Amino acid sequence: MPELQNPAKPPAIRKIATVFLIVATTAACGGTPAAQPAPAVTVVATVTAPASTPAAAPQEQEPPADTPAKAKTKATVPDVVGMTHQKAQDTLQAAGFFLIKEVDATGQGRLLVWDRNWVVVAQSPAGGASAAPETTVTLRSKKKDDP
Repeated sequence: MPELQNPAKPPAIRKIATVFLIVATTAACGGTPAAQPAPAVTVVATVTAPASTPAAAPQEQEPPADTPAKAKTKATVPDVVGMTHQKAQDTLQAAGFFLIKEVDATGQGRLLVWDRNWVVVAQSPAGGASAAPETTVTLRSKKKDDP
């Protein structure tokens, strides 16, 4: 019966090379090198103030009593029902209304991703109403091919 032999042990050089590769890989993956201190910079500035007489202390000025407080401006909300959603947005923004809420009028909760594919079927506040530019205008829209 043939005698089973133990597999040959790897030579010592192989072990050393393996350890070296592990150490080198670990060192290469290590953190950032230590930061070097920046050289010191000295800045000298000379400021010469002109000789002058002391100025009178500034006084707070109040607005004249006859100046009216800023009146809240209002604008007419454009009627955008029947327009494509994109055209409606452009029209509202041109009139100064930038807060626009979009709602799927079918109740399906779809997002109005492609604005030109939707038509406005209702709006709030209604077209022709007077509203402050900070007012949120809600547009209810349906896809062009919706019933």
